[in-house]
Amino acid sequence: MAVKQPRIMVVDDEIGICQSCIRILGKEGHRVEYAVNGYDALKMMNENGFDVIITDLKMSSMGGMEVLRRVKESYPDSLVIVITGYASVSSAVEVMRMGAYDYLPKPFTPEELRSVVRRAVSDWEIALRNRELMGRKFSTRPPAHQLIGESPKLQAVISMIGKVAPTDSTVLICGESGTGKELIARAIHANSRRKNRVFFAVDCGTLSGNLLESELFGYVKGAFTGAFRNKEGIFKVADQGTVFLDEISNISPEVQSRLLRFLETQEYLPIGSTTKQKVDVRLIFATNRDLMAMVKEGSFREDFYYRIFVYPIFTPPLRERKLDVLPIAYHFLRQCRDRTGKDIRGFDKESLNRLTAYDWPGNVRQLKNAIERAVILCEREEITARELSLSEDTGSSTPCIPETNEELKRLRREIRETSIRDLERNFILQALMQNDWNVTRAARKVGLQRPNFQNLMKKHGVSLHSRTASREPSQ
Repeated sequence: MAVKQPRIMVVDDEIGICQSCIRILGKEGHRVEYAVNGYDALKMMNENGFDVIITDLKMSSMGGMEVLRRVKESYPDSLVIVITGYASVSSAVEVMRMGAYDYLPKPFTPEELRSVVRRAVSDWEIALRNRELMGRKFSTRPPAHQLIGESPKLQAVISMIGKVAPTDSTVLICGESGTGKELIARAIHANSRRKNRVFFAVDCGTLSGNLLESELFGYVKGAFTGAFRNKEGIFKVADQGTVFLDEISNISPEVQSRLLRFLETQEYLPIGSTTKQKVDVRLIFATNRDLMAMVKEGSFREDFYYRIFVYPIFTPPLRERKLDVLPIAYHFLRQCRDRTGKDIRGFDKESLNRLTAYDWPGNVRQLKNAIERAVILCEREEITARELSLSEDTGSSTPCIPETNEELKRLRREIRETSIRDLERNFILQALMQNDWNVTRAARKVGLQRPNFQNLMKKHGVSLHSRTASREPSQ
């Protein structure tokens, strides 16, 4: 997603400082304008809007505190950085409480200015992305039972759905578990002439051969022990509608034979009956296995395979359509946020990177579960990488044993990154708590430049607001 260039304004009654800031930030490629007092700044803000405002705290007319207050009231998404002299460092807590993004003590170096603005712009971009994706309505063809995403592979699937939906042709949906095969089946039904009739989904992997047969075709009283009355089968109930048979690789050869005959004639015999039933049912099949390989090994009927292989749709795994990960993630986030009532506005930068870099072996189903878990754990406005917890086995403290050298290298890297991340966060929290949450003193104590210390704070989601929620560094 293309992100627009942020607009930056410097507010200071010393024009030399304004020009210096413009020169420094201009080398970074930023568009920067300036105002020499608070009144002009607010007028420019009202006329053009700015995304990052750098304002001096002490000015001859309307100080930075008032500029901050008015900007946050009218433009809460704009980030305000307050410049303060050494004598005013005590005001830093107050400006942060009022919603300032950060403060910059005078005198500051060009690198300190660049550093704080880089962080502000990065966070502004993430916030903008979160707002756009959280508020976006993903309306793709077909409109009913929306398939979310914009990747070429998903668009090809959507195109295939649009072509086959108006027909009565048998469809076979192939793909890994969790790729949304039932969603595709529902989309076909919802865009067909049968859309106002029954859609019946059957998981063939959960029913034995005899039970599946009686569920599909029904039976008459006395057909077998326990058949105390007539029972209509799914095909009868779904007359004029659609039946979706998932995981058909699990059905027995006997049921395959009965389904083959039904596909040819749309007629069937309930178990124990001598009277044929005729219905108008469209069948959609799905599998996560290679049916042709099963045919070759003799575990799947060849004639049945060719009968259902009329219009195959192959659902791509999520790792092959990375463009769709974020739209789907935000869709699930909106759903979970609405259910829980939590005011979660999106993901931080690291979690966004992880979402798109991860391969999602469990596909969309795994992504949905990961987002739901993260929402439950999240206590901030943004989900962090800690809440996502994207490991190969999130339910175990022991990682799974890799099967190849490449998997071993990747697992080593993930474990190392996780360990370093936890160590860095505990290091920052300990330094802050030992220095009464004074960032300048904490940075000096551990031997870091203040901007570098702040970068670590931002990286690990630690802010002055964390003070009331903190316990021990290990937590």
